[in-house]
Amino acid sequence: MQRGGKTVYGAGIGVLMLETRFPRIPGDIGHAESFPFPLQYRVVRGATPDRAVRQDPRALVDDFIKAGRDLVDMGCDGITTTCGYLSLIQDQIKDALGVPVAASSLMQVPMVQALLPMGQKVGILTVSQAALTDAHLAAAGVPLDTPVMGTEGGRAFYDGFLNNRVEIDITACRADLLDAANTLCRDHPEVGAIVLECTNMVPFAYDIRRDTGLPVYSIESFLTWFQAGLMPRRFPIELADPRWR
Repeated sequence: MQRGGKTVYGAGIGVLMLETRFPRIPGDIGHAESFPFPLQYRVVRGATPDRAVRQDPRALVDDFIKAGRDLVDMGCDGITTTCGYLSLIQDQIKDALGVPVAASSLMQVPMVQALLPMGQKVGILTVSQAALTDAHLAAAGVPLDTPVMGTEGGRAFYDGFLNNRVEIDITACRADLLDAANTLCRDHPEVGAIVLECTNMVPFAYDIRRDTGLPVYSIESFLTWFQAGLMPRRFPIELADPRWR
């Protein structure tokens, strides 16, 4: 006899998507093959990149909660979003939905900071340094003196993703992120690890790691950890050793 109670099984994390049209390449949270486990998605209508980043996403909290409830009702045991700036509504979403919520990649900063040797700090790469306020950092538990670098003034990343372009030069985006990462390290030599605020930066995490030599954490690393708690691996209780029959 099997016990039910949910509509969908095997997809523990639900993703609250911004309403976008820009291309989402492998590695991006909005590309369904980016993770080794299934996700469920809901688009929050009206939640554009501009409204989430350059405006106040707290005006959209009811829309995020409504979409989140649909995901929980479908069977999700945890919820995430596709924008690090939504740390501002982390508390409202988790309290309304009653399940664990990982709204922002920025929530990793305190954990990563605890890993670093004395004298080193976490550095943040974000789509917009100007838009990432102390309120966003505080909501994610990030120290306010954390070094931050944005992609403003770059070739393609800032304009492409924040202005929701249908076509984006991905090669130019990679160059933008490498420039921003290297500037962050040059201006803040104390940086010992990097956290990527933006979920669209994940496809370039390896390149940033290789170019800077620093560990790089992102929404991909965060959700892999998140999923490990929602659905721990099952192991056999027998010790299988081919030397013993």
